[in-house]
Amino acid sequence: MLDEMKRVESAVESALAYAKSLGATSAEVSISKTQGLQVASRLGEVETVEFNHDGALGIALWKGQRKGSASTSDLSEAAIKRTVAAACDIAQYTSEDPFSGLADPDLMIKNNIDLDLYHPSDLTPDQAIELTKRCEQAAFDTDPRIKNSDGASFSSHQGFRVYGNSHGVIASYPSSRHSLSCAVIAEDENQDMQRDYAYTVSRRLDELTPAEQVGRDASLETISRLNAQQLGTGKMPVMFRADVANSLFGHFIAAISGGNLYRDSSFLQHSLHKQVFPEWLRIHEDPLIKQGLASSYFDHEGVATKVRDIVDQGVLQTWLLSSYSARKMKLQTTGHAGGIHNWRLFNNSAMDASFDAMLKQLDTGLLVTELMGQGVNVVNGDYSRGAAGFWVEKGVIQYPVQEITIAGKLDNMFKNIVNIGNDVEKRGSIYTGSILLEELQVAGS
Repeated sequence: MLDEMKRVESAVESALAYAKSLGATSAEVSISKTQGLQVASRLGEVETVEFNHDGALGIALWKGQRKGSASTSDLSEAAIKRTVAAACDIAQYTSEDPFSGLADPDLMIKNNIDLDLYHPSDLTPDQAIELTKRCEQAAFDTDPRIKNSDGASFSSHQGFRVYGNSHGVIASYPSSRHSLSCAVIAEDENQDMQRDYAYTVSRRLDELTPAEQVGRDASLETISRLNAQQLGTGKMPVMFRADVANSLFGHFIAAISGGNLYRDSSFLQHSLHKQVFPEWLRIHEDPLIKQGLASSYFDHEGVATKVRDIVDQGVLQTWLLSSYSARKMKLQTTGHAGGIHNWRLFNNSAMDASFDAMLKQLDTGLLVTELMGQGVNVVNGDYSRGAAGFWVEKGVIQYPVQEITIAGKLDNMFKNIVNIGNDVEKRGSIYTGSILLEELQVAGS
């Protein structure tokens, strides 16, 4: 894989040189390749065994201020030349756009950085199948009320990304990603049925949660939902468990991203350097975390990523900009073309932030463990989503609840965060603990 990455770097250089020979004034090329194994079993029987070997090249080039782009999954020399030529042809017919073009050369990555993202697995298909069977069986063994299964699945992939542009940049890195999941169905004596799942993901195979534990977690999550009730309608404190809390900050990301900002389509349009969260809250971004699931030392435009605070003392410190959106706003790119990199939320207060302490702080209200639907409007901040979870009284979980809707305004929700837990969820790009909100509207029966 590493030898192939070096060969692809040469192919990127050749594509850029060919684009220049065809009259392109500037160009960028990105090639990604992945290969791996995915297996799934259900009720002890193998359902799928898939081997993947995929690759793709994308090129964007400019003739003056006219842009042409093309892509191909055929990475032969002849196919790459045809793709470059196609992008050149397209550039002749597009409109001039003064905001388009490569990012500033001064912001480009200068050196390759090893972030320890590459840990390929030599697991055989038989071993992977055995892993999924053990995982699923552990779920059945945990509780007799587990009556059926949607199966267990295992995935192990490795690959690399190479980026180059006519500023003279050639940057690359290999990476790997492994995951195991299990989903089961429970049924009790009242014929109530519920479904839930558990999963684990890591750059390293040996750092996945053991298969038996994933199965047990899936079983316990599912059993805990049996005999769910509805709630009455009213305003109440709401706590988002850590594994769903990150979705709140997904909406925050959309609201401070350049694409929405330059279109005047964000409820946080005028919030830069203003109080957005409580003053004890900090959001820190670190693209250079070793083995991080969202680590990268350059963005999709070859711009060097930076360690920075997105929010400090509750105050928004920066927008999230690509070079295009930055030019639209007469600003400079922040290295966020393609998304964010390893956000960590910090509670800088002295509050007790354990899960149990936060339940006590919640006192009587709703603990949300699942969100459904996409009723979020980033333009005006309206928030309304289906939810399920647990009713809490005096800091103690009483019973599961379902078929409810929670609603509010995102700007108020952000400012009225009461606490953030230390039960940090790390299976994604946003590391956060559970989040307690002062009050939301809950609609039930």
